[in-house]
Amino acid sequence: MAAPEMLARLEQLATEIGALHSKLILLVGAPHTGKTALLAAFAGRVEASTLNVGSELGRRLAVIPQKQRHLQAGTELRELADEHAKGDLLLLDNIELLFDTTLQLNPLDLLKRHAHSRRVVAVWPGELRDGRLAYADMGHSEYRDYATDGVVALEML
Repeated sequence: MAAPEMLARLEQLATEIGALHSKLILLVGAPHTGKTALLAAFAGRVEASTLNVGSELGRRLAVIPQKQRHLQAGTELRELADEHAKGDLLLLDNIELLFDTTLQLNPLDLLKRHAHSRRVVAVWPGELRDGRLAYADMGHSEYRDYATDGVVALEML
């Protein structure tokens, strides 16, 4: 799909997903397929800002002692989400920090929890492999593999 068609599809999904229990849309695709650009165009269209999780959460966690970070990461992300959400819509990019093994988070579960109370559109920094969400390669310390239950995956090619 070309960029205008992808933007129209994302707008349609964001409208339709409001009635679901889990309101999570993931933009999935290989690097340089336009995920961030699509999210930015969507943000402009709906007059919302995108939360750069790596930058913003990283800044907050940097002042917390390393041994306490895993205890505070979820709370800090929730506060950032509340600050950046526009009404019932939250846009997330650069979520790789959530996969940091020292934070002891389940990134997809965390995104799904945010998507119970509001629509969430996030750039997934991994791939869709055989109908499953993957992050990193098998054998890598941050490797994750998830079913797509409760997720609308918009694949970028």
